[in-house]
Amino acid sequence: MKKAIRIVLWIIGLVAVIIFGIVGYIAGRGVPSYETQKLPDYHVDVTPARIERGAKIAQLLCIQCHRGEGAQLTGKLIADAPKDFGQIYSANITQDKEAGIGTWTDGELAFFLRTGIQRDGSYNPLMPKFPNMADEDLKSVIAWLHSDRIEVQPSKEEAPKTEYNFLIKALTNTVMKPYPYPQKAITIPDSTDRVAFGRYIANGMVGCYACHSADFKALNDIEPEKSLGFYGGGNPMLNLEGKLVPSANITFDDETGIGKKYTEEQFIKVVKQGARPDGSVTRYPMVPHITLTDYEVGSIYQYLRTIPKIRNKVVDPETGVIAQK
Repeated sequence: MKKAIRIVLWIIGLVAVIIFGIVGYIAGRGVPSYETQKLPDYHVDVTPARIERGAKIAQLLCIQCHRGEGAQLTGKLIADAPKDFGQIYSANITQDKEAGIGTWTDGELAFFLRTGIQRDGSYNPLMPKFPNMADEDLKSVIAWLHSDRIEVQPSKEEAPKTEYNFLIKALTNTVMKPYPYPQKAITIPDSTDRVAFGRYIANGMVGCYACHSADFKALNDIEPEKSLGFYGGGNPMLNLEGKLVPSANITFDDETGIGKKYTEEQFIKVVKQGARPDGSVTRYPMVPHITLTDYEVGSIYQYLRTIPKIRNKVVDPETGVIAQK
């Protein structure tokens, strides 16, 4: 009996040593780095049309997170980032050659935006990646970064470095990996096919599913439809005061989604202006998407009609009623 107890204690001790060893290794290693892929033939012609298109996309995806104290995109604390990710700061993405991205090549920018791997090999696990954005739209974003727009003009001001917690370090050493660089061309669908076009705007360009699915930690950015709770809402998001604002269910479930709540015209109005049919307004982190056209938002609506309905009653903790957009 005593021998059996000694064996059990020995096994428990061995397991504890292994666990502490793994924890120590992950904590010491931190977020891993990767080999970068050179794209020497990748070049973006900076044209007025691309700058205009890039500015539109940047207004939706870049400016809110990267704008510092002034007009320029010098980085800041992401106050509404999930607290279990650590202390998260956005980077300086101005054209400054030291603090910003002024010396990055077009290929380095494209590779980072697609995969999350920076030119020095470091991996940014929380910066949104755009594996399904059309090639031309990605080039438009890069053209805007190279443009004379005030937001990207050089500034040496920069935010502190992000401090990842153990959860992120553990995830990036196990299941959270960079995305593969696309091996074939990605094009914008024919806009006359409203469902396909709406799917691209929602999933490939804007990434609406990221907020409106169940949880950031359960997203599938390569195949968005495989994300947990795809468009069914409930993602525990935070506002700038740290209060919980769960995302709304925007599938066409009649009771808990938008099936009976919105016509196409009403959906366009709430997405672009933040005005709901009942007269109330949306709250941060849902902000008006003013740079999208009525046709683009209407196409998103037509696409949402085709996806599986999810019965998920998302209750707004502030109002006690089912969360709306």
